[in-house]
Amino acid sequence: MARAWEADPSALFVKRLGKSAEELGNSQGREQCPDIWQLSNGDVAVIGRDVTDHYRSRLPEGVAVGADERLVVIPGNMLSAAKPDIPDA
Repeated sequence: MARAWEADPSALFVKRLGKSAEELGNSQGREQCPDIWQLSNGDVAVIGRDVTDHYRSRLPEGVAVGADERLVVIPGNMLSAAKPDIPDA
């Protein structure tokens, strides 16, 4: 069965949403930096800590993580800093 949405791996990174992890004090270098980026096709890429295995058994009702998906966590201040860059629906 075809999915309603599929990630396009050919999409390019266009614009950081919010501030860098270093600017927000969430990283001390380039090795481990959470980030949020708008892609050329309008999708959003999130770089964060993979906590899939920690959360899989305690997901809320109706929430699932597919075999090819990962649950990632980013600092809350990073999403707050991105708010001005995220358009309203």
